[in-house]
Amino acid sequence: MEKSRRGIQSVEIGSALLLQLARHVRPLALKDLAKASGMTAGKAHPYMVSFLKVGFVTQTEAGHYELGPLALQLGLTRLQRMDPVKEASQLIEALANDSGQSIAVAVWGNLGPTIVRLEEPIEPLHVNLRTGTVMSLTNTATGRLFAAYMPPKVVERILNDELQRLGTRKDAKGAPEHEELDAALAETRKHGLSRSLGQPIPGIDALCAPVFDSAGHLVLGILAMGPSASFDSSWDGSVATPLRQCALEVSQRIGRTAPPAQG
Repeated sequence: MEKSRRGIQSVEIGSALLLQLARHVRPLALKDLAKASGMTAGKAHPYMVSFLKVGFVTQTEAGHYELGPLALQLGLTRLQRMDPVKEASQLIEALANDSGQSIAVAVWGNLGPTIVRLEEPIEPLHVNLRTGTVMSLTNTATGRLFAAYMPPKVVERILNDELQRLGTRKDAKGAPEHEELDAALAETRKHGLSRSLGQPIPGIDALCAPVFDSAGHLVLGILAMGPSASFDSSWDGSVATPLRQCALEVSQRIGRTAPPAQG
């Protein structure tokens, strides 16, 4: 067993204080910050003095502490170097192996949601899905995820084109009637997950989870799919739970600090 590498204990202690500041929206008094970090105010104070000197933290007029300009600079630098697809790619192979399902990563492209990575389990699922495949907005879990969370103006043209190709009826004002799609998008926002059952491929079910960036924008979807006979398609089942966790971890890696509001 590899020996633990020697570290600097004071740095580890100080990082606990910074972590608590990051977790709280409002500035904290020294006593509250120290308590949240599991130490006394007397022990925490020297650390805060040093953090003030280098700009890691600042103080309000009331003497409360909050993260300072150096923390912001470091955070922004890290975010600029983040690649959501790269971060997701590091996790989906394990998800495919552990779940026994096919796992894919999709991003928004010029033609709509597009598969950019695909990981197959030990026993691959033989479907016509590969890197570069553009997913339907109306009848795939991946497409409905993007339709639910992307700005309406972004998806409007592609969605209307697709509805017209499908021969969707129009109402008296000429707008497409797609109550079923609206219901599916509302369901997606409610559960924070999209789902398709035997559609568009009969006998294949799918779930797709969203990955959000630090501003709360959808940057990609992580798709899990498998045979209907063995695929747990329930909202909180054996596929949905690790899928959500994987998407959440990617979101956190690229700067997401709070879960998206669900409608």
